[in-house]
Amino acid sequence: MGEWHGGDAGGGESGIRRGGRGDVDVETLFGPLDRPVRLAVFLSGGGRTLVNLFESINRGELDAEVAVVVSDRVGVGGVDRATEAGVESHTLPRREFSSAAAWSDAAFSVSREAGADLVVLAGFLSLVVVPEDFHLRVMNIHPSLVPAFCGQGFYGHHVHQAAIERGVKVSGCTVHFADNEYDHGPIVLQKVVAVEDGDSADDLAARVFAAECEAYPEAIRLFAGGRLRLADGRLQVD
Repeated sequence: MGEWHGGDAGGGESGIRRGGRGDVDVETLFGPLDRPVRLAVFLSGGGRTLVNLFESINRGELDAEVAVVVSDRVGVGGVDRATEAGVESHTLPRREFSSAAAWSDAAFSVSREAGADLVVLAGFLSLVVVPEDFHLRVMNIHPSLVPAFCGQGFYGHHVHQAAIERGVKVSGCTVHFADNEYDHGPIVLQKVVAVEDGDSADDLAARVFAAECEAYPEAIRLFAGGRLRLADGRLQVD
């Protein structure tokens, strides 16, 4: 049905360019790049979102390279999808780490070694602790219009079932920069889909995932193209 660009307050990272326009404090977050943006993909499951990124790259719609895949669970399909594509992968079982911070230290170390410009959370269910050098360089996608139906416990089928039970007329997906809270951080873009009479949670999930397949590559293009900026604490798109 449509999309929306914008967001809440955020900070900066090492690639920020700061300028001024009247009384507005402007910060360009990253880029533009003259090469494919290098992605580190964190996942917890079958890898549908990873496959969508591969397909977008192969169709020439996304100038990117998946440099590394990191899983927090053993034996998931997303790691198999990475192997099939010839992409390096690392499995770091969350239960083997004492805290979210310890797991994140290991995962972001892998991302640095791979030369990742951007970390993409793709069906990733654990909380990450974002280090300073990756501030505003970690994106997440959530299958609702944040701040509705989000936060701890709202993932996958649970999100869509809650939307159906509440009787909302629209739902959608949100791409945002991740911080140290679930489904929080500055919003990059949102895409809206209708909730039809008689929809099941599975019906709605399929419609929302189709929107996600457009939204995530679009958000990554905005990042790599240097089109995202903070103006007076609000994320905007040039």
